[in-house]
Order: sequence, then structure tokens, then C-alpha cells
Amino acid sequence: MAKSAFLKSSIAKKYWMALTGLFLCLFLVGHLLGNLQLLAGRTTEAALQFNKYALFMTSNPAVKVLSYLTYISILFHAIDGIALAIQNKKARPVNYAYKNDSVSSSFSSRNMAVLGTLVLVFIATHMVNFWAKMHFDKKMPLQTITAENMGQKIDFYISTNNGLAGNDPFLGKFIPASAVDGKYYFVEGNSIYLNREFKDVNDGNKVKKEKIKIAEGYKDLHKITIEFFKSQGKLFGAIPNEGLLFTIFYVFSMAVLGFHLWHGFQSAFQSLGINNRFTPAIQLFGKAFSVLVPLLFAIIPVYIHFILK
Repeated sequence: MAKSAFLKSSIAKKYWMALTGLFLCLFLVGHLLGNLQLLAGRTTEAALQFNKYALFMTSNPAVKVLSYLTYISILFHAIDGIALAIQNKKARPVNYAYKNDSVSSSFSSRNMAVLGTLVLVFIATHMVNFWAKMHFDKKMPLQTITAENMGQKIDFYISTNNGLAGNDPFLGKFIPASAVDGKYYFVEGNSIYLNREFKDVNDGNKVKKEKIKIAEGYKDLHKITIEFFKSQGKLFGAIPNEGLLFTIFYVFSMAVLGFHLWHGFQSAFQSLGINNRFTPAIQLFGKAFSVLVPLLFAIIPVYIHFILK
């Protein structure tokens, strides 16, 4: 009974809020380091490096485990935050006769629930536009490079391996995109298959088909991201220059994240009982973190939309 009461207490909720919050701060740093590669421009090398990073983040077993921990932490952090806000409200149903919030607490601390909700909305839209496409969009393009031969430009898919069928030049590192016509060779996910017909001697020489995986390519998340923020299309078919609106929304969301971190970072250490001579340093680092990390995130879409050619 005592254990159950503790798990339901505000103290336990604050512990979990602190732990999940600090874990998500580590995730932000890792995600930022990967996304900063977008500042390298639109060259083939820059795109390939970013797409290699994206492939690693979606296929490495250890990263997958960390990703699931991140998803769980986001949900737990959000649910726990809502529960804490409700619990605190119930604990003091009657407001003070006079309360000067601007003196007793900061804007961030007074609005953590609202700020957290806005961050959650951003995460949901961000995952729909990028994470979901990377994982589930069957029409996700594969990265290609263009080579010129005798005045003719030819596009090639870049294989993640050195071919799966010996020394066949077609199945090497670079695969002519024109040969992948959807009939004999076709793309499914990030894999390129050969659609082979054969006669099954064990079944009356009936003509059958089998698909043989010949190579894997790099999903072009770099291209998707650049086009997202540079899009000149209409949002919902009505509002022009959707790329600009996406950029503004992203920057606004990073400002909200900054305010959320401004109070949340140092509050996490306080909730864990870390109050000692290192507290001033923790507070200083937390404020620097809450400004620098969202700012660097915000620079990326601004650079893509306004500067990148």
C-alpha cells in the first residue's frame, strides 16, 4: 500500500518528470548534431552524408532501442506533466487573495504545462512530416547522383553495398536509374529488386515470377527536408508559400522549447534533490542549454529557406 501511494504521489511524479526530461535533453543534443549536417548545403556529398546518418538512425539495433526509449519518455513526460498540473491544481483549489506571479515565479515556471503541450504538438507534426515518411512512405525517393557521359546526363542510384550478385556491373555501387523501370527492376522501400520470370519444372513448367533483392539505396531524407522548407506551394491549397510558414512554425516551436527548457532543466536537478555548491553552475548551464540548443535547431530551417540555393 505504501509503495502504491508513493508511486501516485507528486514526489514520484516529479522524479519521473526529471529523469525523462533529462533523457530527452540528451536526445535533443544527438538529434541536433545530426541535423546540423543540413547546413553543409545541397552537394551530393552533403546529401549522402546526411542520408547515411538517417539510415543509421533508422536501422542500427542499438539506436532503435534508444528510439523506443525516447518515444516512451516523450509520452511519459507529457502524461506525467498533465497529471502533476492537475494534482497541483487540486491541492490548491482556491487562489490566494493576492498573488504577484511576476515576482514569485518566472514566465516559464508558471506556464510549463502550456509550453509542454505546444512542444508536444510540434513533435507530433514533426514526426508526421519526417519520421513517418522515412519509415512508412513507399514513395520516398532514393538518392541519385548525376554523371555525364559523352554529353548525356545519366542518373544513378547509390547502393549501400557493393552489389549482391558477384561482379555484375549493374549490381555494383551505382545502379542506372533508367534501368529501374518498374517492370524488370523496381524499387520497394529503400530496396531495388529484380522481377525475374522462370519456368518451374516441378510444376508443369508454369511461368512464375520471383523478386530478387539486388541492392539497397539511401532514402533521400535530405531532399525531402530541403523541399519541405523551400516549398513555394500552397498550404491546404489556399495559403501561399507554405515553406515560409513551415519555417516560421518551426522557429516559433523552438522558442517555445527554449522557454520550456529554461525552467525545466534546472528544475529537474532540483526535483532529484541535487542542491549543493554545484547548483549555480547547473543553473547557468541550464540557461545556456535552453538558449543555444533551440537556437541552433531554429537556424537550420531559416538557412534552408532564405539562404540555401
